[in-house]
Amino acid sequence: MTYQGNNQQQAMDIGPPTNICHVAHVTYDRFDGFLGLPSEFEPDVPKKAPSASATVFGVSTESMQLSYDSRGDCVPIILSLLQSRLYDQGGLKVEGIFRITGDNSEEEFVREELNKGVVPKGIDVHCLSGLIKAWFRELPRGILDSLPSEQVMQCESEEDFVKVVRLLPQAEASLLNWTVNLMADIVEFEDVNKMTTRNLALVFAPNMSKMADPLTALMYAVQVMHLLKYLTEKTLRERKIASSQIGPCDDSEAEVGHVEEYKGVDNVNKEDEIIKVEDEIKPSNGLHFYKERKQEI
Repeated sequence: MTYQGNNQQQAMDIGPPTNICHVAHVTYDRFDGFLGLPSEFEPDVPKKAPSASATVFGVSTESMQLSYDSRGDCVPIILSLLQSRLYDQGGLKVEGIFRITGDNSEEEFVREELNKGVVPKGIDVHCLSGLIKAWFRELPRGILDSLPSEQVMQCESEEDFVKVVRLLPQAEASLLNWTVNLMADIVEFEDVNKMTTRNLALVFAPNMSKMADPLTALMYAVQVMHLLKYLTEKTLRERKIASSQIGPCDDSEAEVGHVEEYKGVDNVNKEDEIIKVEDEIKPSNGLHFYKERKQEI
């Protein structure tokens, strides 16, 4: 390129561009990771993210993958995986489960694998139970922290505790319901694992809430222990009553038989009656905070 200046013709070379920006439109899906990523970047990014967060510990449930368990509670997948592995390996019948701590080095290894979305096989059951407690303990906010602490401290009976936990948001209520049912499953094998409702409530209570003041935290943890104990005992009673009402016939047969009895009822009444009958014949699935609240309204 040439230009005329001061009556002299000079030449100027144009170099290659030095500040180039390539724009690519990429979206992020919490289940499938990055979508539309340029091929040159794909080897550096996992095809499918285990969760929307880089870790499954110490993060809010809002940034984690959730799923419904067999009881209808919406909980993080990591909890369902740990629970399933604990049950498959006979953890419910291991003495001191959730009281005895696992090996620290094994726990660190399992944590790394869980962050990749993998639950290793052959994990010690005490390590699995310890990770479940650690998951609750490391939450940014305890699942019971949304409850008015004054009301919790004033509770003296099972009825008081049931009433106060109805104030929980849906996500926290599902996590509490999941925890109580887990505790109830363990207590059903109390004669083998030596874990009573009080023992389990004692080890779970410190992981359910966070308070800055140590003295207040200790007093509150004692009250949370009573809360967990009462709710677990309530769940066990409901299970026993439900199982005695089912009788010797198969659950599915009983359910079908009752539903067919209401074929001639109009749609509105039919739905109400079927729900009522199913509630009578199905085993209790837990605390049913929201169902009880709806009935009161």
